[in-house]
Amino acid sequence: MIPHSPSTAVARTGGDAVGASMVFVMRLVLALTAILTLFVAPGDLGNRYGTRTLVHTLVFGGYLLHSLTLLLVARRYRTPFWHGKAVYWIDLGWFALMVYCTGGGNSFFFPFFFFVILTASFQWGFDEGARITLGATFALALSTWLTDTSINHGHLLLRTAFVLALGYMIAYWGGMGVAQRRRLSLLRDVSRLANPRFGVDQTIALVLQQTRDFYHASNCLLLMRDHADELWQLHSSGAPDGRASLSRLPEGAAAPLLVFAPQALVQYAAPLHPRLPRTLESRTRAPGEAHWQRLDADTVGQLTDLLDASSFISAALPLRKGEGRIYVVADRHRFSRSDAVFLQQLAAQVFPVIENIVLLDRLASDAAFRERQKIARDLHDTTIQPYIGLRHGISAVRQSLQSDHPVAAELDKLLDMTTQVIGDMRQFARNVRQGAAQTEAELLVALRRQAQQVQEFYDIQITIQAQDGLSISDRLAAEVFQIVNEGMHNIRKHTRARTGLISLSNADGQLRIRIENETPEGPAAPFLPGSLAERTAALGGTITIDRDTPGVTAVSIAIPV
Repeated sequence: MIPHSPSTAVARTGGDAVGASMVFVMRLVLALTAILTLFVAPGDLGNRYGTRTLVHTLVFGGYLLHSLTLLLVARRYRTPFWHGKAVYWIDLGWFALMVYCTGGGNSFFFPFFFFVILTASFQWGFDEGARITLGATFALALSTWLTDTSINHGHLLLRTAFVLALGYMIAYWGGMGVAQRRRLSLLRDVSRLANPRFGVDQTIALVLQQTRDFYHASNCLLLMRDHADELWQLHSSGAPDGRASLSRLPEGAAAPLLVFAPQALVQYAAPLHPRLPRTLESRTRAPGEAHWQRLDADTVGQLTDLLDASSFISAALPLRKGEGRIYVVADRHRFSRSDAVFLQQLAAQVFPVIENIVLLDRLASDAAFRERQKIARDLHDTTIQPYIGLRHGISAVRQSLQSDHPVAAELDKLLDMTTQVIGDMRQFARNVRQGAAQTEAELLVALRRQAQQVQEFYDIQITIQAQDGLSISDRLAAEVFQIVNEGMHNIRKHTRARTGLISLSNADGQLRIRIENETPEGPAAPFLPGSLAERTAALGGTITIDRDTPGVTAVSIAIPV
């Protein structure tokens, strides 16, 4: 029997849409065939009367109407309910009625049970197929017992055993097929997650979250380090809100998670009940070995207490440089050895790509550092120096005037503005030269400082709003700063607005930037800001213009993160 595990017991929301549509059509075909039998061969129905009765007409006609209704509603509304598990149990009830009113165990409609077993198994996996199989076996036995008081026990035993055995085989192979589709889907998804744009930490967090969801686990842990003299990095995705955390551990703190052989594959499942100690599974397999070996009970017991787990699987990370181990922990499910083997295959698929991301990130950082040095020098020579010369000229003009001169106050204000701009540009050049990363807080501080300057220089009040817990990588933060800054200048240059609002948020795996301003001059003509569109397209995002709200024009930008 296939163990109850997340890889075989598939929790799906709707099933395969194409397969479900075909099932609705075949259900209608079976219903038409069954009701035609009433008219083509009423004497072969197998009931005690040997003819078609009102009960037959009601049952078979009701099932035909049921099948037709399901098909029409599913194609019109495409509601997930019509693809759910309840539909198969309703089918089982109809088939039980057909068998009951056509002779019980002697009915030639009992093969209809295999239709519902097959569709449930290949749509929902082994567990649902096995439940349907047991239900069909019980329905066949009950309908036979209610139909005929003189039961041929040998005949009934043969029929029920046939339904049970063949149904189990269908459920087994259906569960295997569904599990393989889910595994291939996970491998495809994690391969898409391994994107250098996301950064290493975010890629690891997304992979751990996908793995935890696939196994329906309570936590997924990743322990790794690049060199023996470094601290261990412990990534965990067990938070209730689904966010991953990162901790750094010394050798002693990480030792309990490193009790197994460096390349060993581990599977553990607690006993089903304290009175059933033989149901305990605690196995390990070394590389190159075909057989699993028992684990030391004391070692595993300490680890399960630490992880607070009733079952876990663990595999070593296939890293070229460094070492590590991944754990998938569950407090209710029982993991099987096949789950552990697939975890090893998953690690072999993902972590070499993550190592390549680390290498690319290092190469990009080195190249960016050299480019920053060049940009900082060019910025100082071509921009800051002319501003300094401009400030000296303004200062010389101001000193030549008396304090009560009409333009003295304006020159003082202009001198203050140039001094502030020079200071900001020097700070910017310093950050460029040093490669200072803009974290979320630093990004918001910089944006609010820019908004304050716009208000002081041009009397335009721009409010900066950010979602709580906003997550932006350091490289993306630099691009966001340029986009928002360009949006502020567009409000100043191309509108008469005196107020504006810029909001940043994360939703559906995208960073959303909304730049809006009032339109006192009335509705604006259709337009698309060229520089913003180019920057957004370079980041793989989309840009739209919203003028639905009266008196407000908004530029909405969505960037995948």
